Order: sequence, then structure tokens, then C-alpha cells
Amino acid sequence: MKTITDSFVSFGHWPSAGSFGFNTDILATNLINLSVVLGVLIFFGKGVLSDLLDNRKQRILNTIRNSEELRNGTIKRLEEARARLQKVEIEADQFRMNGYSEIEREKWNLINSTYKTLDQLENYKNETIHFEQQRAINKVRQQVFQQALEGALGTLNSCLTNELHLRTISANIGMFGAMKEITD
Repeated sequence: MKTITDSFVSFGHWPSAGSFGFNTDILATNLINLSVVLGVLIFFGKGVLSDLLDNRKQRILNTIRNSEELRNGTIKRLEEARARLQKVEIEADQFRMNGYSEIEREKWNLINSTYKTLDQLENYKNETIHFEQQRAINKVRQQVFQQALEGALGTLNSCLTNELHLRTISANIGMFGAMKEITD
């Protein structure tokens, strides 16, 4: 087998023009074929490759531009959302403060209402006690008056005559009727 250097040396030795044959040296023929194919590709494919690269570059630039536009739009929407969030938080704080104020106001209204109710109940209690006291005093007066009347009648019956007795009874009945009208 020949070495690689031998195949490069054989480039300098070309068979004479009169003979035609196959070169069986694979490395020498492959290098020649590759260099011819690469030369043809570079010469003819340069425009196509340039067009492909330009198209790819344009797509990448468009993608970057679209991404930037989307990013800017997203940033703008994010800022708007943050502004709305801040506004909602401020409103929530106001509602919370108003709610606390309303709760505090309702608490004081309830406390005041309870005190008023307690005062009214105290007044009703005092009026009821005063009424019951007056009723008890009137009952005691009537009993005392009744006993005094009975005692006076007993004394008069024992000391008076029938005629004087009838006049005293009539006078007392008249006084008793007048007192009854006053108490009613």
C-alpha cells in the first residue's frame, strides 16, 4: 500500500497524453474530485448560499423585531397592570378604612342605643316603683282612714243620741264621698 505522501508525489507525474487509463489511487482521485466539486459549488452556489443566508438573516431580524415589539407591548401591559393593581390596592385600603370607620360608628351607635334603652328602662322602673309606692300609700291611707272612721263611729255611737248619730253619719258619708272623688 502506498502512503499518503506517495499520492501527493504522484501528482507531479502524469501519464503521457497518448495513453488512456484509470487512476486507481483512491486518495489522489478523491482529492481531485473533491476540489473540483468544491470549486463548482463555491462558484455556482455562492449566490444561492448568499441568498439563503440573507433570507435566514432577514427572518432572524424579523423575529428579533417581533420579539422586541412583543416585549415592549408586554412591558406596557405589565406597567398598566401594575398601575391598576396599585389603584385597586388604594381602593381596597380606602374600603378597609371606611369599613373600619363604619364598624366603629355602628359600634358607638349600638353602645349609645343601649345606654338610651337602659336609661328608659331605669325611668320605667322608677316610674313603676313610684306608682307602686303611691298605690301602697293610698291603700294605707284608706285603711288608716277606715280604722279612724270606725273608731270615731264607735266613739260617737257610744256617746251620741240617735238623732245626733244620724247627722254625724250623713256628714261623714258626704265627706267620704268627696274624698273618694278627689282620690279617683
